[in-house]
Amino acid sequence: MSIVKKPGAIANWYLPGIFAGMWFTLVTMIRNIFNQDKMITKNYPEDKYEYSPRFKGNHVLTVKKDGSLRCTACMLCATACPADCIKIKASEHENPAVEKYPISYEIDILRCVYCGYCEEACPVDAVRMGPEWQTPGLAGTNFSYDIQHLAYRAQLKGGVLSRVDDEERHKAGI
Repeated sequence: MSIVKKPGAIANWYLPGIFAGMWFTLVTMIRNIFNQDKMITKNYPEDKYEYSPRFKGNHVLTVKKDGSLRCTACMLCATACPADCIKIKASEHENPAVEKYPISYEIDILRCVYCGYCEEACPVDAVRMGPEWQTPGLAGTNFSYDIQHLAYRAQLKGGVLSRVDDEERHKAGI
């Protein structure tokens, strides 16, 4: 046999729940003010999160030792991209030993899902996901990155050298 109690008048009010929530917030705020070293939050601009070396952040186009782009405009990164955010325009190179090169390479960062498929699809180590993760901007047009931003931005200090050595590839006949 179960006894059902009718809710009293106080249970129908919203004020006890509101005051209980406000009391909890006040106690937590006071505890955090006096024990800042035990807080689980970071003071962002001063204290930054440390990510693992495997973290995949903003895109980087690597360069050769002579400073030219490593990209051969093979379009594999654009084909592998599930978000369809990479646009490449290719042109013939003046050097007959080089088949083609990108005259335009753009990534729409707002559409990118940071999956890393472009990095995995690239056969010449031209695209990498770098350690940078902060991308501030005021308008959506600022997030369409071109060759100058991807390969030669100031944070990269002249460009990121590729892990692939051209001389070894040439000797191997690749």
